[in-house]
Amino acid sequence: MLSTLFLVALVFAISSCKQSPGEFKTLSPEVLRDKIAGGWAGKMIGVTYGAPTEFRALGQIFTDSIKWNTSDIKGSMWQDDIYVQLTFLMSMDKYGIDAPAKKYQEMFAKAGYMLWHANMQARKNYYDSIFAPASGSPEFNIHADDIDFQIESDYIGFMCPGMPRTASVTADKIGRIMNYGDGIYGGIFIAALYSEAYFESDIPVIIDKALKSIPAESDYGKIIRDVIILHQQYPADWEAAWKELENKWGDVDICGAGVPFNIDAKLNGAYIVMGLLYGEGDPVKTLEISTRCGQDSDCNPSNAMAVLGVIKGFTGLPEYMQEGVNAVGDSLFIHTTYSFNSAVSSTYKYALDLIAANGGTVSNDKIVVKTQVAVEPALEVSFPNLVFDKKVSIFDEQDWTLKGEWIPFEVTGWDKQIRKQSLYAEKAGDELEITFTGTGISLIGNWYKDGGKADVYVDGLLHRSIDTYYYFANQQHTESIWHVLNLEPTEHTVRLVVKGEKRPESEGTRVYISSANIYKSEPKKNEYFKFSFEK
Repeated sequence: MLSTLFLVALVFAISSCKQSPGEFKTLSPEVLRDKIAGGWAGKMIGVTYGAPTEFRALGQIFTDSIKWNTSDIKGSMWQDDIYVQLTFLMSMDKYGIDAPAKKYQEMFAKAGYMLWHANMQARKNYYDSIFAPASGSPEFNIHADDIDFQIESDYIGFMCPGMPRTASVTADKIGRIMNYGDGIYGGIFIAALYSEAYFESDIPVIIDKALKSIPAESDYGKIIRDVIILHQQYPADWEAAWKELENKWGDVDICGAGVPFNIDAKLNGAYIVMGLLYGEGDPVKTLEISTRCGQDSDCNPSNAMAVLGVIKGFTGLPEYMQEGVNAVGDSLFIHTTYSFNSAVSSTYKYALDLIAANGGTVSNDKIVVKTQVAVEPALEVSFPNLVFDKKVSIFDEQDWTLKGEWIPFEVTGWDKQIRKQSLYAEKAGDELEITFTGTGISLIGNWYKDGGKADVYVDGLLHRSIDTYYYFANQQHTESIWHVLNLEPTEHTVRLVVKGEKRPESEGTRVYISSANIYKSEPKKNEYFKFSFEK
């Protein structure tokens, strides 16, 4: 059962909102469980349907054939879209739903699997004693707007039938472990889609209601409304709508700056909505369109199909899909103690607790939910008006000043060719310097098991000390090792000084640098699409 602390916080959050009281809506225990099962099944079906296409279409529509059969659903057992959020569900089991975000972050950081992007930075931040909400903030996480929380918030929506405000309370806490701004809104929006789908079957209405859970003026809210407008303009041509969307929003990703790869939450969220609108409730059509939109094309059909799963319930999905899920129903998702069947049971129990805690009633034969009107949170923007300007390689000697001994680090590529990947230095006092004009900069280097520490100065002032060690789940990575944003639009100098120090578990004191991403600020084109609907 929920603790008193959580209930007090939740009641306060709800009572402080100037909204009319929600309606009471009834469903049977069997229907609630069936819809929860449909949501989890949708995740499993969608992620395996799109898995072979993931990041194979970057800034373009995926046009190759998509081969999928129900036996592929077993692949969901090792998909991070599922096992990462099940880690949070396990944290909820162990510490309680009202546990501080740091507890959730701890269990997630210590899990034995690889992570990427905002999740990986959140894990690194935990071991650098940077805890939520700072761990997801733009100051400490350049992936703040990435897709991570968007693909991990499903369980929150599944356990909040008709209660988007309750979903938002938990989502806002968990999401700040790894995200901020649009990255948070992506997770809240997805959770709200599920919450609204319990008592509504009209997909455009569900989307419109879910939008009320995020700021209308956020870029996330704007891109979703653009998809709605495009759907009205091109009701039978999703590819034409996709092209318009790509032209406007295709290069908004700060993390993937300068390349067609886009892991941004809002663009991928738009693809989810595109699949839902053009899929018109048909599972196969929804899967195909949300997959063919490209980019993170296993996550997007997974979310879209899960929405249909909640609407239709597990028993309303095609029979062959039900059979595929049932065939692995008791198999454990890797790195977790959960199977499909036990995840459904656990989510159902949490849903009953939350329903009762928020003015509803629960009995053996009837569940009454006091539905909630969504509340729009205050607007926060991760990277206001920030756009990528250029990348400067460490091997462009005219752009860098090096002092001490900087040694080329070579790697063997997939083509077996040896290439210089970066320069590294390891002695105290070794330093490099770059002067640039712009409003932000990110130093790209390597987080390795022999990574050491450095001090970074901006315009002569110490900005932050950094630690480049990373060897969790046997993973090493090329990553932004430091960044600063929101500078004045003028010339700046960044100086990195190697300290010759390391954390105890590191095998060395090396600091690797491969390049710098330079950013500038310019007004964004945030107007909604405007079309004439005259025939």
